[in-house]
Amino acid sequence: MPKNSSFFHKKLILWYLQHKRDLPWRNTKDPYRIWLSEIMLQQTRVAQGLPYYERFLKAFPTIKELATTSEDKILKLWQGLGYYSRARNLYATANYIWNERNGKFPSNYKELLTLKGVGDYTASAIASICYDEKQAVVDGNVYRVLSRVFGISTPINSTAGIKEFKSLAQLLIDGRQPGTYNQAIMEFGARHCTPQNPDCGSCIFSDRCIALKKDMVGQLPVKIKKLKIKKRYFNYIVILSEEGKTVLKQRTKKGIWQQLYEFPLVETEAEVDEIELKEIQTFNEVSEGYNIESLVLYNEASVVHKLSHQHLYTRFWIATLSEENQKNGNRIENEIPIARVRDYAVPVLIENFISDFSVFKI
Repeated sequence: MPKNSSFFHKKLILWYLQHKRDLPWRNTKDPYRIWLSEIMLQQTRVAQGLPYYERFLKAFPTIKELATTSEDKILKLWQGLGYYSRARNLYATANYIWNERNGKFPSNYKELLTLKGVGDYTASAIASICYDEKQAVVDGNVYRVLSRVFGISTPINSTAGIKEFKSLAQLLIDGRQPGTYNQAIMEFGARHCTPQNPDCGSCIFSDRCIALKKDMVGQLPVKIKKLKIKKRYFNYIVILSEEGKTVLKQRTKKGIWQQLYEFPLVETEAEVDEIELKEIQTFNEVSEGYNIESLVLYNEASVVHKLSHQHLYTRFWIATLSEENQKNGNRIENEIPIARVRDYAVPVLIENFISDFSVFKI
């Protein structure tokens, strides 16, 4: 631990005041807007999150509008931002604050932690920025800056590392302007002390950075390797009827994309051709349920959709229904007009297919 830590926050805040980006959430202390921005920027770059933030504020300018809308509308607006549990937590928390707290946000770190989807980082950010509480944020940017400047090799995703970095961050924070300090260190990590090729020559800490002196910049921070990425094989059955309808089902089980919509899915242990697909029980259940007559593979090469913990190898199969089924006028379960397919919140993987498939370009 540094004996004199004031040099750190003084240099950092001075750099920030000279180089900070003009972002909408930096011009307010409204906890609703700060909370919304912090939730959206989890695992998301500012450039990607900014247009979503602006769209959400236009649709839901206050906590009341967010709490009284539908979860489906929130998921649709969130579409493409990923990590959809954040959107569901956003809705749950908005409802709790509006209905149980008369629309008032908790006003301190400890109470903020009770909100769904709010952990140490988000609670620290809101408490420091909105209420000037001395709570240091620790995110990927902060881990990187602190590990390099102070030469810390404790893995950042270990129990010991989490405690060590939080303690150091708490020691370094400027108690007189904690919100400004927190935004400064996050900005510095995002724009100057970057993961790859940081500009160490012009760094404000070049005279003190232990990683630079020991030629360890590229090795810090240390992170324990994750478990092996899981491969999954998805086969989406895109049903088309002569009446201009298709089928979308909502994913209700826990896991990826909960509450989002998708075409009927047949998951397999590996890539399969048409003959192999038709031998799978799950496909037969889909086929019999909808009286599928013909099946055509849309994409020979699987679309590989990469999530943080798994890679999805996906093929889309275009299915037409039997004439008998359509002549009898039987209603298709979960059917929707093709013209309305874009009204539903779907994963980016499916949104891309919908945009490319000519039938859906209405």
